[in-house]
Amino acid sequence: MKKIVILLFISLLYIAHANSNVKSILFLGDSLTEGLGVSKEDAYPNLVEKLIESKLNKNILVINGGVSGSTTSDGLARLQWYLKKKPDLVFIALGANDGLRGLDLQQTQKNLEEIITHAKKANAKVLLAGMLIPPNYGAQYSERFKKMYEDIKDKYELKSMPFLLQGVAGEQELNQRDGIHPNEKGHEYIAKEVFTFLKDEL
Repeated sequence: MKKIVILLFISLLYIAHANSNVKSILFLGDSLTEGLGVSKEDAYPNLVEKLIESKLNKNILVINGGVSGSTTSDGLARLQWYLKKKPDLVFIALGANDGLRGLDLQQTQKNLEEIITHAKKANAKVLLAGMLIPPNYGAQYSERFKKMYEDIKDKYELKSMPFLLQGVAGEQELNQRDGIHPNEKGHEYIAKEVFTFLKDEL
Protein backbone atom coordinates (compact mmCIF):
# COMPACT_ATOMS: atom_id res chain seq x y z
CA MET A 1 0.00 0.00 0.00
CA LYS A 2 2.82 2.36 0.96
CA LYS A 3 4.56 1.61 -2.32
CA ILE A 4 1.39 2.44 -4.28
CA VAL A 5 1.04 5.77 -2.46
CA ILE A 6 4.66 6.68 -3.25
CA LEU A 7 4.22 5.80 -6.90
CA LEU A 8 1.02 7.85 -7.04
CA PHE A 9 2.81 10.83 -5.47
CA ILE A 10 5.65 10.57 -7.99
CA SER A 11 3.12 10.39 -10.83
CA LEU A 12 1.37 13.52 -9.58
CA LEU A 13 4.68 15.38 -9.38
CA TYR A 14 5.49 14.34 -12.94
CA ILE A 15 2.09 15.52 -14.18
CA ALA A 16 2.46 18.85 -12.38
CA HIS A 17 5.92 19.31 -13.87
CA ALA A 18 4.67 18.45 -17.35
CA ASN A 19 1.80 20.88 -17.06
CA SER A 20 4.10 23.65 -15.89
CA ASN A 21 6.00 23.34 -19.16
CA VAL A 22 2.94 24.00 -21.28
CA LYS A 23 3.24 27.53 -22.59
CA SER A 24 0.29 29.69 -23.45
CA ILE A 25 -0.07 32.46 -26.02
CA LEU A 26 -2.67 35.19 -25.96
CA PHE A 27 -3.42 36.65 -29.38
CA LEU A 28 -4.97 40.03 -28.57
CA GLY A 29 -6.52 41.43 -31.71
CA ASP A 30 -9.52 42.38 -33.80
CA SER A 31 -11.44 40.69 -36.64
CA LEU A 32 -8.19 39.66 -38.34
CA THR A 33 -7.32 37.60 -35.26
CA GLU A 34 -10.84 36.43 -34.49
CA GLY A 35 -11.11 35.11 -38.04
CA LEU A 36 -14.11 37.05 -39.33
CA GLY A 37 -15.63 35.21 -42.28
CA VAL A 38 -13.88 31.91 -41.58
CA SER A 39 -14.37 29.27 -38.91
CA LYS A 40 -12.56 29.61 -35.58
CA GLU A 41 -10.53 26.54 -36.52
CA ASP A 42 -9.30 28.26 -39.68
CA ALA A 43 -8.27 31.52 -37.98
CA TYR A 44 -4.52 32.01 -37.85
CA PRO A 45 -4.12 31.64 -34.03
CA ASN A 46 -5.57 28.12 -34.16
CA LEU A 47 -3.38 27.28 -37.17
CA VAL A 48 -0.32 28.57 -35.30
CA GLU A 49 -1.20 26.22 -32.44
CA LYS A 50 -1.29 23.28 -34.85
CA LEU A 51 2.04 24.27 -36.42
CA ILE A 52 3.71 24.49 -33.02
CA GLU A 53 2.40 21.08 -32.01
CA SER A 54 3.30 19.39 -35.30
CA LYS A 55 6.63 21.06 -36.14
CA LEU A 56 8.03 21.68 -32.66
CA ASN A 57 6.33 18.75 -30.94
CA LYS A 58 5.29 21.04 -28.09
CA ASN A 59 2.03 21.32 -26.23
CA ILE A 60 0.70 24.87 -26.44
CA LEU A 61 -2.39 26.65 -25.20
CA VAL A 62 -3.59 29.33 -27.60
CA ILE A 63 -6.06 31.95 -26.39
CA ASN A 64 -7.79 33.71 -29.27
CA GLY A 65 -8.48 37.17 -27.88
CA GLY A 66 -9.63 38.57 -31.20
CA VAL A 67 -12.91 40.51 -31.29
CA SER A 68 -14.33 42.00 -34.48
CA GLY A 69 -14.33 45.77 -34.52
CA SER A 70 -11.96 45.97 -31.59
CA THR A 71 -9.88 49.11 -31.14
CA THR A 72 -6.84 49.47 -28.91
CA SER A 73 -9.14 50.92 -26.26
CA ASP A 74 -11.36 47.83 -26.41
CA GLY A 75 -8.33 45.57 -26.20
CA LEU A 76 -7.04 47.40 -23.15
CA ALA A 77 -10.45 47.17 -21.45
CA ARG A 78 -10.63 43.38 -21.75
CA LEU A 79 -6.93 42.65 -21.19
CA GLN A 80 -7.20 42.17 -17.41
CA TRP A 81 -9.68 39.34 -17.91
CA TYR A 82 -7.31 37.58 -20.31
CA LEU A 83 -4.33 38.08 -17.99
CA LYS A 84 -6.13 36.01 -15.35
CA LYS A 85 -5.23 33.05 -17.55
CA LYS A 86 -1.53 33.96 -17.01
CA PRO A 87 -0.33 33.74 -20.64
CA ASP A 88 3.41 33.30 -21.18
CA LEU A 89 3.30 35.28 -24.42
CA VAL A 90 1.05 38.14 -25.47
CA PHE A 91 0.92 38.75 -29.21
CA ILE A 92 -0.58 42.19 -29.81
CA ALA A 93 -2.30 42.67 -33.18
CA LEU A 94 -4.38 45.78 -32.59
CA GLY A 95 -4.70 49.24 -34.06
CA ALA A 96 -6.09 48.66 -37.53
CA ASN A 97 -9.59 49.80 -36.52
CA ASP A 98 -8.17 52.88 -34.82
CA GLY A 99 -6.51 53.83 -38.09
CA LEU A 100 -9.50 53.04 -40.27
CA ARG A 101 -11.67 55.22 -38.05
CA GLY A 102 -9.14 58.04 -38.11
CA LEU A 103 -8.78 58.05 -34.33
CA ASP A 104 -6.24 60.19 -32.49
CA LEU A 105 -2.94 58.32 -32.81
CA GLN A 106 -1.61 59.74 -29.55
CA GLN A 107 -4.41 57.96 -27.73
CA THR A 108 -3.89 54.82 -29.81
CA GLN A 109 -0.21 54.76 -28.87
CA LYS A 110 -1.06 55.35 -25.21
CA ASN A 111 -3.49 52.40 -25.27
CA LEU A 112 -0.92 50.10 -26.87
CA GLU A 113 1.70 51.15 -24.34
CA GLU A 114 -0.67 50.46 -21.46
CA ILE A 115 -1.40 47.01 -22.88
CA ILE A 116 2.31 46.32 -23.07
CA THR A 117 2.91 47.60 -19.54
CA HIS A 118 0.11 45.51 -18.02
CA ALA A 119 1.24 42.38 -19.89
CA LYS A 120 4.83 42.82 -18.72
CA LYS A 121 3.71 43.34 -15.13
CA ALA A 122 1.95 40.00 -15.46
CA ASN A 123 5.33 38.49 -16.44
CA ALA A 124 4.29 37.84 -20.04
CA LYS A 125 6.68 38.21 -22.95
CA VAL A 126 5.19 40.76 -25.34
CA LEU A 127 5.33 40.48 -29.12
CA LEU A 128 4.01 43.16 -31.44
CA ALA A 129 2.44 42.97 -34.90
CA GLY A 130 2.56 46.20 -36.84
CA MET A 131 -0.35 47.43 -38.93
CA LEU A 132 -0.65 49.63 -42.01
CA ILE A 133 -3.54 51.66 -43.39
CA PRO A 134 -4.27 52.69 -46.99
CA PRO A 135 -2.75 55.99 -48.20
CA ASN A 136 -6.20 57.39 -48.96
CA TYR A 137 -6.41 58.35 -45.29
CA GLY A 138 -3.75 60.92 -46.06
CA ALA A 139 -0.05 60.33 -46.56
CA GLN A 140 0.87 62.08 -43.34
CA TYR A 141 -1.60 60.12 -41.19
CA SER A 142 -0.60 56.82 -42.81
CA GLU A 143 3.08 57.50 -42.23
CA ARG A 144 2.48 58.51 -38.62
CA PHE A 145 0.45 55.33 -38.14
CA LYS A 146 3.29 53.15 -39.44
CA LYS A 147 5.91 55.01 -37.40
CA MET A 148 3.85 54.59 -34.23
CA TYR A 149 4.56 50.87 -34.19
CA GLU A 150 8.24 51.41 -34.90
CA ASP A 151 8.47 53.87 -32.01
CA ILE A 152 6.69 51.51 -29.62
CA LYS A 153 8.91 48.63 -30.69
CA ASP A 154 12.06 50.65 -30.01
CA LYS A 155 10.79 52.16 -26.75
CA TYR A 156 9.95 48.80 -25.19
CA GLU A 157 12.59 46.78 -27.06
CA LEU A 158 10.01 44.41 -28.45
CA LYS A 159 10.34 41.74 -31.06
CA SER A 160 7.88 42.74 -33.76
CA MET A 161 6.48 41.87 -37.15
CA PRO A 162 6.46 44.98 -39.37
CA PHE A 163 3.03 44.13 -40.81
CA LEU A 164 0.70 41.31 -39.83
CA LEU A 165 -0.77 41.07 -43.34
CA GLN A 166 2.53 41.15 -45.20
CA GLY A 167 2.13 39.01 -48.32
CA VAL A 168 -1.64 38.84 -47.87
CA ALA A 169 -2.91 42.42 -48.14
CA GLY A 170 -3.89 43.25 -51.71
CA GLU A 171 -3.69 39.62 -52.86
CA GLN A 172 -7.14 38.79 -54.23
CA GLU A 173 -6.78 35.02 -53.93
CA LEU A 174 -5.90 35.33 -50.22
CA ASN A 175 -8.75 37.62 -49.21
CA GLN A 176 -12.51 37.55 -48.96
CA ARG A 177 -14.72 39.63 -51.21
CA ASP A 178 -14.38 42.71 -49.01
CA GLY A 179 -10.67 42.82 -49.87
CA ILE A 180 -9.82 43.37 -46.20
CA HIS A 181 -10.27 40.11 -44.34
CA PRO A 182 -8.18 37.04 -45.21
CA ASN A 183 -9.87 33.87 -46.41
CA GLU A 184 -8.77 30.38 -45.35
CA LYS A 185 -5.70 30.49 -47.59
CA GLY A 186 -4.86 33.93 -46.28
CA HIS A 187 -5.00 32.72 -42.69
CA GLU A 188 -2.76 29.80 -43.60
CA TYR A 189 -0.21 32.24 -44.99
CA ILE A 190 -0.39 34.46 -41.90
CA ALA A 191 -0.10 31.45 -39.60
CA LYS A 192 3.13 30.32 -41.27
CA GLU A 193 4.61 33.82 -40.96
CA VAL A 194 3.55 34.17 -37.32
CA PHE A 195 4.85 30.69 -36.49
CA THR A 196 8.25 31.54 -37.99
CA PHE A 197 8.25 34.81 -36.09
CA LEU A 198 7.54 33.40 -32.64
CA LYS A 199 8.88 29.84 -32.68
CA ASP A 200 12.18 30.84 -31.07
CA GLU A 201 10.23 32.21 -28.09
CA LEU A 202 8.95 28.70 -27.36
